[in-house]
Amino acid sequence: MAAGPFAELSVRVRTVGAVAKRGHGGIPPETHRSVRSADWDGEDLSGQEHHQVEFVDVDLTEATSTRALFSECVFRGVRFNVSTHTETAFLNCVFVRCSFFDATFTGCKLVGSVFNDCEFPLLKVAGGDWSYVSLRTADLGGASFEGVRLREADLTAARCQRAVLRQVDLSGATLDRADLTGCDLRGSDLSALDPRQVTLKAAKIDYMQAVTLATALGLEVSP
Repeated sequence: MAAGPFAELSVRVRTVGAVAKRGHGGIPPETHRSVRSADWDGEDLSGQEHHQVEFVDVDLTEATSTRALFSECVFRGVRFNVSTHTETAFLNCVFVRCSFFDATFTGCKLVGSVFNDCEFPLLKVAGGDWSYVSLRTADLGGASFEGVRLREADLTAARCQRAVLRQVDLSGATLDRADLTGCDLRGSDLSALDPRQVTLKAAKIDYMQAVTLATALGLEVSP
């Protein structure tokens, strides 16, 4: 691991994973500093490190970041619209009423983070680790997650109509009452999905997933 803000990242990811498994239920972590109403439109946040900071009504439209680190931060009303983040970490953070319109996250870590009442139109996530994330009741319609780890994520009652969830690791995820209408699920781990507890109308799956779902319904699949 390179020196600088990411020097201790591997250790923090292990600890934050344990914290997230206990779950903070969306209760914001304690913060010691606030950034309010800042205009960071188009700013390059690469390499920055923020720990236990509260960001309120900050404009991050078209901002970029590479290998930045935000740990145990709270984001309230922050605009991530059309921002681009590469190998950046948001560990055990809480996002409240934030907008992610057309935002892109590539190879990012959001382990243990919680999203409450946020907007995700045209969100694009490629690779990275979003394990233990809470997206309960989130409207992810039209969002795209490809090659992402979402182990033990909470997607209870998430609205994923026409979303893309391809090659996603959903092992141990909670998907009760999720609406996956028209969702592209091909290549994803659906071992935690109970087809009787979700809406799957017109969802796209592959042959192996069809076997997994049939088995979950108590059917015996044979040649």
